[in-house]
Amino acid sequence: MHELSICQALLNQVEALVRQHGARAARRVTVRVGALSGVVPELLARAFLLARAGTRACDAELIIEYAPVRVRCERCDAQSEASANNLRCAACGDWHTKLVSGDELVLVSVEMIKDKGPDVRNKAAANPCVSTLNPLT
Repeated sequence: MHELSICQALLNQVEALVRQHGARAARRVTVRVGALSGVVPELLARAFLLARAGTRACDAELIIEYAPVRVRCERCDAQSEASANNLRCAACGDWHTKLVSGDELVLVSVEMIKDKGPDVRNKAAANPCVSTLNPLT
């Protein structure tokens, strides 16, 4: 299942964005997946639940937007939706088309939780998914 490695790479980008913006965590991650991307959205969602553990996106929701397959006809220059197994122009029926969209996997947005200021009493405040253990005395 390559969706897990895709999620790990995605979460590396999310972590970098959270740090760059001085946020505490990611609340929502939105990706756009095309039918020809080679990614199965259901498997991506399941892999995200595993991959997010221990990251600043540990409680983040994954939103998956579906990108339609769109082609541009080289004959009539029309753009139209197509199916994954039939890339013909919807306007003239010609098969000389170029793919415009439908093969992408794009990080669209990351909604973040901003830090409310440092809390020296709670070292886990920087990462809500890390808990500190109190030693037994």
